[in-house]
Amino acid sequence: MTLRNVLVGALAVASLTACGTTTPSADSGKIQVVASTNVWGSVVKAVGGDAVEVKALLDDPTADPHSYESKPADAALVKDAKLVVFNGGGYDDFFAKLITSDATKKIEAFPLRDNHAEPQTGTPDADGHDHSVNEHVWYDLHTVAAVAEAAQNELSALAPDKKATFESNTKQFTAALEDLEKKVDGIGKGKKVVATEPIAHYLIDETGAEDVTPEAFSKAVEEESDVPAAALASMNQLVEGKQVNVFIDNTQTENQVTKGLVEKAKTAGVPIVAVTETLPAGVTGYLDWMSKQVDALSTALKA
Repeated sequence: MTLRNVLVGALAVASLTACGTTTPSADSGKIQVVASTNVWGSVVKAVGGDAVEVKALLDDPTADPHSYESKPADAALVKDAKLVVFNGGGYDDFFAKLITSDATKKIEAFPLRDNHAEPQTGTPDADGHDHSVNEHVWYDLHTVAAVAEAAQNELSALAPDKKATFESNTKQFTAALEDLEKKVDGIGKGKKVVATEPIAHYLIDETGAEDVTPEAFSKAVEEESDVPAAALASMNQLVEGKQVNVFIDNTQTENQVTKGLVEKAKTAGVPIVAVTETLPAGVTGYLDWMSKQVDALSTALKA
């Protein structure tokens, strides 16, 4: 696959007014930042506040991130940026190819994964996607904190006079992440979940719940190929037989198979938790978005 979707003060800082809606302009006097998705753009915005102007190439909550193809305008934005941030790990390879200058400061999230994450030992497929690891590291709160700290360092180098502000913003942001971690830590022990796609893998791990989604099902959905009959039968049995406590649905990349399973979960009375790969409309930033998903997951696991 080419592309793989709190504290009040921190939430205010994390507002994405300038992320994904306004093209960065060097005339603004702000540090120009370009991110592959509005998720990572929102993290930098939380740290940089009013000192940064952020443009996210992927910010449409109704679009399938996996089908995105870069445009000439994207290359121009990246070229003019003072700082770029992207996911890595095979998720947004298109973005890495847009970085043509060694002088551009960059933050790649995937290599910043916490030590608890599984090592990358597999071989990427033709699309650069390594199926032995999970690249959706924006659901790993430890990695998000590491990206915020990296943003603090890079922005401080670009604007030393604002270093204290960046440090204060990062402190608030990471404190909010710690609160979220405490909220989910171990709450799913003894529970089982299934997911239409494994994008919330790290968050599920944090809860201690067991993801019993058939591997063949996950692989087929991720590769946008037909789901094997046996794998689909297993999923149907798990859901219709209410053998799982929670059904996690990536609402951003639904297809007929996943929609059918959602309906089966509703009929069986299995709690459904919706997750997405980019920030939905109406949220103020990463913390607002993730807090709502954590709350939904916590409520479902405690049901």
